[in-house]
Amino acid sequence: MPGPKLDPVESDPVLPQSVDVVVIGGGIAGSCAALELADRGLRVALCEKGQVGAEQSSRNWGWVRLSHRDPREMPLMVESVRLWQTINERVGADTGYRKCGITFTLATDADVADAEEAIAEQNKYQIPARLIPAAEALERFPGLSLDIKGAMYNPEDGRAEPQKAAPAVARALRERGGTVHQNCAVRVIETAGGRVSGVVTEKGTIRCSAVLLAGGAWSRLFLNNMGIYLPQLRTTSTVLRTSPIPDGPDGTVKYKDFTVRHRYDGGYTIAGSNTSRFEITPDSFRLFKAFLPTLKNEWRGLRMTVGRQTLEGLRTARKWGPNDRTPFEETRILDPIPDRRRADRMLADVKGAWPTFADATVEQYWAGQIDVLPDVIPAISPTEGVKNGVPGLFVSTGFSGHGFGLGPGAGRLAADLVSGHTPIVDPTPFRLSRFTDGSKVRAMIGITTR
Repeated sequence: MPGPKLDPVESDPVLPQSVDVVVIGGGIAGSCAALELADRGLRVALCEKGQVGAEQSSRNWGWVRLSHRDPREMPLMVESVRLWQTINERVGADTGYRKCGITFTLATDADVADAEEAIAEQNKYQIPARLIPAAEALERFPGLSLDIKGAMYNPEDGRAEPQKAAPAVARALRERGGTVHQNCAVRVIETAGGRVSGVVTEKGTIRCSAVLLAGGAWSRLFLNNMGIYLPQLRTTSTVLRTSPIPDGPDGTVKYKDFTVRHRYDGGYTIAGSNTSRFEITPDSFRLFKAFLPTLKNEWRGLRMTVGRQTLEGLRTARKWGPNDRTPFEETRILDPIPDRRRADRMLADVKGAWPTFADATVEQYWAGQIDVLPDVIPAISPTEGVKNGVPGLFVSTGFSGHGFGLGPGAGRLAADLVSGHTPIVDPTPFRLSRFTDGSKVRAMIGITTR
């Protein structure tokens, strides 16, 4: 089933012979990093095996939130919001970014206690999040009826349109002199003198001195071919969008059974954790020990299944050379089958709680595969210093379901590391070596279900 319709991006028909940096992966993190590098005067080529933004960067909920962030992510998210606020002017296009506030409803006393901790963390950064009573929360959404204890509200939270954002950034990259190559998978990285010297793509070789891998759910497979360890798994989540609703609510609300976000086109994106599933693959067993602490925290919210990903995991090649057809060419775009039954049940819950949506019809269902790391925060890091790491090779991956909002800040941080600039935030929490240097890897409880 096709995913969301993306804004178009024109590809450059000819590969450059050489550039300063090749960015692998045209999602929001890779596109933003490429634009940052081009704005610093570097020659950049963005290589995408499929279409810019076609995987999780266009299939997410479209939230740009400071709320319910892991504390380790907060400094980077604060910078991301600052960058989002000027992104439309910077790229010369409307990404749909708006401050709209997000209301996190709280169904239990435990939810209230959790929200109080989250608010205290946000307030450290002068973010005006606050706890509001149930009546005030529901007044923001006329007609909505929920049994809740209250809500956490942050007026600084926002939204953007996933189908517009990464394409807009990639088009701006081309305007800055960078090149974009879609349907152009990078097969391997070449080295000379012990450091990156180029990449071999399915369409030819590009010489370069640095590579940024921003491959989303494909990053583990790419690095595994080089003998570099990245403990990354995938989960699948279903989303639907509705027909436009005249005079519908403008804010964004999260309830335990659903989330509702107003869209640029007048419809609504409706999603929820109840549509998520985790398909068991060979990597599930290979990485069981690495993910065990997270599994202990989150097992109640996980729905494990055996399905298409299981079979694909068994037959996917794990090693290849520069002349081999790679898994990235076999699957241009990850397009999982959406769980329509659970999505329809979720929409029925919305209609039951909110008469405003009584006549809403489903315009589209889609699903996306989310790349997850054991501590549920990304790896934005050089590979130098880890086993088989290569000077000049950097990663930006593992955003674990909350990378869309982080995209601009992650792009800035990755560009800082690649270009040798002072990092926009302390990159230590995001180092790749944390998975192998004996550090205690832990996830914030509850973060994977938000």
